[in-house]
Amino acid sequence: MKLSIETRKSGVVVPLGALRTARSGGVGEYPDLAVLGELCERCGLSFVQLLPVNDTGFQSSPYSALSAFALHPLYLRPADLPEAAAFRAEAESLAARFGGRKRFPYPEILSAKLALLRRIFDASLPAIRKDPALAAWIGANPWVRDYAVFLGLKEEHGGKSWKDWPARRDPGAGEVESLWEEPGRRDGHLFHAWVQLRCEEQFLAAFRALADRGVALKGDLPILMNDDSADVWAHRSWFRTDRIAGAPPDMFSELGQNWGFPIYDWDALAREGYSFWTGRLAQAAKFYGAYRIDHVLGFFRIWALPEREESGYLGAFEPGAVVSRAELAAAGFSDGRIRWISEPHIREAALSEAAGRGAAAAEALLDRIGSEPLFLFKRTVRGEKDIRAAGLPEALRDFLQTAWRDRVLIPLGPDSFAFAWRHASASAWPSLSDSERSALEGLLRVKAAESEREWEEHGRRLLSVLKDAADMLPCAEDLGAVPPLVPKVLAELGILGLRIPRWTRRWDEPGQPYVEPGDFPRLTVSAPSVHDTSTLRDWWEHEAGPADRTAAYGAAPPESWSPEAGARILARFAAGASVLLVVQLQDLLDLSPAYASADSRTDRINVPGTVADSNWTWRMPVTLEDLAADPQWAGRVGRSVDRASAKRGASPAAGL
Repeated sequence: MKLSIETRKSGVVVPLGALRTARSGGVGEYPDLAVLGELCERCGLSFVQLLPVNDTGFQSSPYSALSAFALHPLYLRPADLPEAAAFRAEAESLAARFGGRKRFPYPEILSAKLALLRRIFDASLPAIRKDPALAAWIGANPWVRDYAVFLGLKEEHGGKSWKDWPARRDPGAGEVESLWEEPGRRDGHLFHAWVQLRCEEQFLAAFRALADRGVALKGDLPILMNDDSADVWAHRSWFRTDRIAGAPPDMFSELGQNWGFPIYDWDALAREGYSFWTGRLAQAAKFYGAYRIDHVLGFFRIWALPEREESGYLGAFEPGAVVSRAELAAAGFSDGRIRWISEPHIREAALSEAAGRGAAAAEALLDRIGSEPLFLFKRTVRGEKDIRAAGLPEALRDFLQTAWRDRVLIPLGPDSFAFAWRHASASAWPSLSDSERSALEGLLRVKAAESEREWEEHGRRLLSVLKDAADMLPCAEDLGAVPPLVPKVLAELGILGLRIPRWTRRWDEPGQPYVEPGDFPRLTVSAPSVHDTSTLRDWWEHEAGPADRTAAYGAAPPESWSPEAGARILARFAAGASVLLVVQLQDLLDLSPAYASADSRTDRINVPGTVADSNWTWRMPVTLEDLAADPQWAGRVGRSVDRASAKRGASPAAGL
């Protein structure tokens, strides 16, 4: 069921694992979506948006998938399997063991569920081997062979990354197929295929149940793939494993971000008709009527780091215009001068101060320049990881890593360079003459213009492929420092953008006033909060200042949060111009004191940049059936998010 944008609609966004029903097995499961559909119908919600549901193994982040195609077994309901009649008691025991937790224990419940699935599979193995439906499904889904063989090898190697396997790190032509058919491995591979078939069946049944109630399902497609995934392992040519995706430095991250995921080799993908992406879209279209394009900016350009870097500092955009040695020479820079601004030069006095008595250890990574009191890094040092691996004292290591990042230009090859993100902060910059700085700034302006033209063409081409690959409504996550070319291309292609009201301001105007929801572009999705932010109530209580609350409330706000205040704010957003309004389930639960958490800070899905058991494991505190039995709450939700009666820019209706 495709999500239509002919009229404005409201929906709810939730991680599937967060759902709780009377039959949940300790974590939200595919069949729970049918119960959520009943509640949506009662509240007047037109769609459900899910976080990614791909198999991520024992990594709880849904954006770190083992496969771009495989569904997560965590959300499979064992009790509903056709082979599970003799295992009902075990399934119920699993649900009882984990069902009462406030957050679901991700690794424990996944281990327990996989063990139960293995026992069910083993008990029915003779029949499963001969099942024509399973054989036909495997034939129609060739990706499952890569996935099953990959998981089988990971199990053999104790869950280690393929990079740490002693062999089969780079499978040749026909090797996956040969392993798939190997008699001693065949049943293990069949287990993973059988689990995927059953996941798809339960997910499709939930999709149909939602569609029967007029509720569309919206998915989420992460742009990047986990380095340790079946796709990267089996199809290495599609990826640049020598470059890692990340983000440049900003006010929140002084050294930028290193996400640890390889970037795509778009030229290699183009030669194969972008089959990886068209296949992903075809798979998603089985279940979704719309989808979120994660980090859409990455389809225009991605911040790429050499694979030996730890931070995100020494990256460059790919694609992106480069500065050649010949261009630098034409601007008056000799080879020696180019080396001065593109290679860190460490002064002996600074090294001695940082190293103390450990100077000799540091010099193992450095070469002295003749007899000068200056050092360069040895050619064997290729990034921050190499400096860390030297086992130096912490202070000295930090000094050398800081020195490593100190450059105006970043070498991309013997004769090509990119400007460092903060090139003017490099210690070499003040040493340049006015004419040298002027020449470099002129080159930077030229290359920036060339890059923007390249990004626009690149993004238009790739997003056109995605848009034409399946009959789903594409919705882009276009947050952050987005150049004007991005909304231009999105509008041309009819792809919806994203607006987070608390971040949507007129940044170039005095006082940086908020943009009223009524002034958002029509082809956008408006979201009061998302999985990487605080909830609306948490923002109000712990982050927003008086002016922020006034802007959100639309008038003089009350002194403290209340369900009535939350309802008014949501109603203001519902009256906005965005064709879609999507609200986190937590923000809807906060419309009743009966369901609101004692501390709103505990309702976050994820805190970016942190590793904690609380990330990605939030679960609703009440069952969906209990919510459906509460007409007062359902009525307040319905009135708060009603788009049909809300007029653009109108004040919220009284009585909320």
